[in-house]
Amino acid sequence: MITEQNLLIEKAIELLQKLIATPSFSSEEDMSAQHLEFWFQEFGIPYKRVNNNVYAFNKYFDKDKPTLLLNSHHDTVQPNKAYSRDPFEPHIVDGKLFGLGSNDAGGCLVSLIATFTFFYESKNLNHNIIIAATAEEESSGNKGLNSLLTILPEIDVAIVGEPTLMNLAIAEKGLVVFDATVHGTPSHAAHPNSNNAIYNTMEVLEWFKNYKFPKISEVLGEVKLTVTQINAGSQHNVVPAIVNLVIDVRVNDRYNNKEIAEILSNEAPCELKPRSLRLNSSSIEKNHPLVISGIALGRRTYGSPTLSDQAALSCPSLKLGPGDSTRSHSADEFIFIKEIEEAIDLYIKILNGFLKK
Repeated sequence: MITEQNLLIEKAIELLQKLIATPSFSSEEDMSAQHLEFWFQEFGIPYKRVNNNVYAFNKYFDKDKPTLLLNSHHDTVQPNKAYSRDPFEPHIVDGKLFGLGSNDAGGCLVSLIATFTFFYESKNLNHNIIIAATAEEESSGNKGLNSLLTILPEIDVAIVGEPTLMNLAIAEKGLVVFDATVHGTPSHAAHPNSNNAIYNTMEVLEWFKNYKFPKISEVLGEVKLTVTQINAGSQHNVVPAIVNLVIDVRVNDRYNNKEIAEILSNEAPCELKPRSLRLNSSSIEKNHPLVISGIALGRRTYGSPTLSDQAALSCPSLKLGPGDSTRSHSADEFIFIKEIEEAIDLYIKILNGFLKK
C-alpha cells in the first residue's frame, strides 16, 4: 500500500479544492486534467492522458486477470444562476465544502483516485485496477470515457463514481431523446381547416401521456416517457404545416434503446426520429461479488433514474459515490467533508472484500 489512508484523505480533499477553483466545463477541462496529472506525479504513479482524460493502471497489472475500472468525471455544468457564493471559491463552512462540481462529481472522483492510490502497489489481487478520470460526461460528448474504451484493455466490471450517498445503484436508466413531427395542412387562419397540425397534436400528446411499455424492471420500474418541448407556428394568422415535439424516454434494463426506437416508430401516431441510441441502461447482478461486498458493509441497493458514464459501458457496472444526487446542478452545491472521509474508507473496505477473495 502506497501510503496511509489518513494522508490520502487529506490529499483528496486538497485535490477537490483545486478542482473546484479550476473552471472545467465540458470540453474545457484542460486545466483540471493537469491537477489530476500532478496527483499521479506526486505519488510516482505512471499515467497516460488522452485529450482531457487521465488514466493509470495498478503496478502489478496482469493481462491474464480480469479488470476492474474505477471511473468518475472532472467536467462540470455551467453554474446555476441562483448561486449566492462564488462557484469557483472552495469554502468550508460547518463541515460542508462548497463549490461547483464538489458533489457532482468531484467528491466521487477524488475518493476513487485516493482508493486507487491505496491499492496501487498491492500484490496478488484477483482483478487488475484501472482508474480513469474522464471528461465530457455532463455533455455526453465524444471525447470522454467512450473515447477511451477502444484504448483500454477489456473491462470486466466497473464502479462509476456519482453521488449515491455511498449506496449501491445496481441499475441505471438509459435515455433516448426523440424529435417528433405532427403534420397538418397549412392555411390562412381566417379560413376553415379540418387538418390543423396544432389540433392534431392534442391527440398525439394524449397518446404519449397514456402509453405504457409492458416490461417493468424489478429495480428500475417502468420506462418513463415524457413530452418536454413543443414548437409550432410563425405568426398569428398562419396555421402551421407541422408541430415539432421533443420526447424524453428513460429506459429500464428490460429494453435496449434500439428496441424502444422500433416500438415507438411503429406505434406512435406521428413521425419520430431518435437523436442517439448509444445511452443504454446499465446494471449489475445483485449477487455479483462486488455488490455482495457492499451489502456486507450495510449499504443498500437501488435503481437510479439519472444518467451517467455507465451508459458508455457494456460490462456490469455499479454506480457508487459520496454526496447526494439531489444537490447536483443546484445553487451553492456542496459536499460534506465527512462524506469524502467515509467514502474513501468504504471504497477501500468494499474493494478489500472484492479483490482479495
